[in-house]
Amino acid sequence: MRRAQVYRWQIPMDAGVVLRERRLKTRDGLYLCLGDGSREGWGEISPLPGFSHETRDDAESALLAWVDSWLECSDALPTMPSVAFGISCAQAELAGTLPEAADYRTAPLCTGDPDELVLQLAKMSGEKVAKVKVGLYEAVRDGMVVNLLLEAVPDLQLRLDANRAWTPQKAQQFAKYVHPDRRGRIAFLEEPCRTRADSLAFARDTGIAIAWDESLREDDFAFVAEAGVKAVVIKPMLTGALEKVRHQVQAAHALGLTAAISSSIESSLGLTQLARIAAWLTPQTIPGLDTLNLMQVQQVRRWPGSTLPCLDIAALEPLR
Repeated sequence: MRRAQVYRWQIPMDAGVVLRERRLKTRDGLYLCLGDGSREGWGEISPLPGFSHETRDDAESALLAWVDSWLECSDALPTMPSVAFGISCAQAELAGTLPEAADYRTAPLCTGDPDELVLQLAKMSGEKVAKVKVGLYEAVRDGMVVNLLLEAVPDLQLRLDANRAWTPQKAQQFAKYVHPDRRGRIAFLEEPCRTRADSLAFARDTGIAIAWDESLREDDFAFVAEAGVKAVVIKPMLTGALEKVRHQVQAAHALGLTAAISSSIESSLGLTQLARIAAWLTPQTIPGLDTLNLMQVQQVRRWPGSTLPCLDIAALEPLR
């Protein structure tokens, strides 16, 4: 006998979290819990402000309509990426097709003082991979910070994310302050410029490898081999159903590209599912999931090692 429960939730964020020039004070989303007999499956639906086309209200309406259809034994997924992804995760858990094994390794995210990241990396064993958001400040400052980190930690591989913030001129200013001998340890720079053509030109001119992120979600994007492109960064909450995520990973691997599963600032429940997806689809690549520390609490499922308090189901708002 099928059953379904939808919950609404809101998590306070730490001060200072800025997405595309807007401060994110809370992370808002929905959970779906599906049941059939003794089996149960959960999924998170949390559109990311400034990145998702749908709002939480849009997602809520689509999710509740889908639940009504599913209870009548219709399984067609909605088209909204966040809703399709959350539902497909719940269905996969319900069916037992989402593997339990998880990759809880993280690439530490530098959101402020680079000295703190250096200290954090000094405590890490094994492969040292970290991520730095660039494009929030002056390009020259970003270049100096990146160069400092690469100089301070000789075995560091840096992932950078510019979110298309730079003009070609700004991107060149950044590159000017990164020593040419250290540019090879930039694992990739996500979408440095506002157009794909400018980003490809930047990679060609500087020798700094780039990765596609936002481009994956554009209608005219195709998986083709391009000089200077080393990786794709896949954010499942923005991509859609698990099957589409799997298809993108396979298409990237077929071209010899790195595919990295990355967070859209999900709750702890969503992050633990992303860790499972990463272990399943990209087992050789450290995922980009170091965003839980931007929140003040965990919910329903704990991230291993996190000291944040964890709220249980009773703290959620049931919608049906």
